[in-house]
Amino acid sequence: MDQRDFRPDPTALDARWCGDITYIPTGEGRLYLATVIDIASRRVVGWATADHLWTELVADALRVACRSRRPDSPVIFHSDRGCQCTSHEFTEPAREFGVRLSVGRTGRCWDHALAESFFATLKRELIGDQPRPSRAAARSAIFEWVEGRYNIRRLHSSLATAVPPTTRTPLVA
Repeated sequence: MDQRDFRPDPTALDARWCGDITYIPTGEGRLYLATVIDIASRRVVGWATADHLWTELVADALRVACRSRRPDSPVIFHSDRGCQCTSHEFTEPAREFGVRLSVGRTGRCWDHALAESFFATLKRELIGDQPRPSRAAARSAIFEWVEGRYNIRRLHSSLATAVPPTTRTPLVA
């Protein structure tokens, strides 16, 4: 039986998260972005950037999500089968914060559609055809877009409304 459920449920905030990694082109080279998205609210609850794809990047995003959201009960974190999210180095912070890890099935693209959809929106609305001149400029633009638009004012089609406000402080690694 398939128990995967990626539909939003506003009564289940901080119960199910998903995440992934993408890159943002800059004049200095790629800036990698790791995200943790709450499936219920579609908010980006944790994110981190770096000039590398090491496991530390996704671990930092997970730590940010756990420290800023402080979930009251266990969280399931779903990701693809990338080496960063299946490594021992990533399981340590997950265990520390009581996060259960879940990975997508091979060949099932809809398992990870939420994270991929977020990245497509970010690249379309923020990046477009104009890469930022530096990693610092890209990081600043990402912060403004995620924390000032996407998490606060942008309508989410699966929710049919703007994301509900939160009283928790956004943190960035």
